[in-house]
Amino acid sequence: MIDFLETIKAIDGKVYNLKYHQKRYENVLKSFHIRKFENLQDYLTPPQDGIYRCRLVYNTQDIYVEYIRYEKRKINTLKIVYNDFIDYTHKSTARKELDNLFDIRDMCDDVLIVKNSLLTDTTIANIALYDGTKWLTPKKPLLCGTTRQRLLDDKKIIEADIKVDEIFTYKKIALLNAMVDFDIIASDDLKDIIC
Repeated sequence: MIDFLETIKAIDGKVYNLKYHQKRYENVLKSFHIRKFENLQDYLTPPQDGIYRCRLVYNTQDIYVEYIRYEKRKINTLKIVYNDFIDYTHKSTARKELDNLFDIRDMCDDVLIVKNSLLTDTTIANIALYDGTKWLTPKKPLLCGTTRQRLLDDKKIIEADIKVDEIFTYKKIALLNAMVDFDIIASDDLKDIIC
């Protein structure tokens, strides 16, 4: 049985952006023809002091949650890696393909995964690139993240096909996930970030 996953941010007991996690949870179950859903809020009782990653693991029968005190991982450099066959449509605990790509990052902090010549995601985040006027996010990410969806709904980012051979025409790159929200990797030149 596959275990799926929602990573939900909580600060001082307050849970953030739960409606997006609820929707993704329901969409995953719908893909298995399940129409009975739990209210995820009923399973969440995060600690009242500090920033926590609520790791909600579920399958077609069970839900369980653990709370992990959050420490932001520093990501200042990304190695471009290629894999035309990787599939991570649903956020799950089955991360072997992602872990294998992460293991070949060399001296970089994470990898930027290219599939069919298009940029997708890092191993822990969706991405957005700034072209000088607007922020673009890959139209075909490996995973449709909750923060990515919220920023699309708020019209703060726009979907586009981003070709790997055009990466250096962009001015900035940002990581998007539930824990970091919209985190711009600081540099005046993407050549300092892409290794």
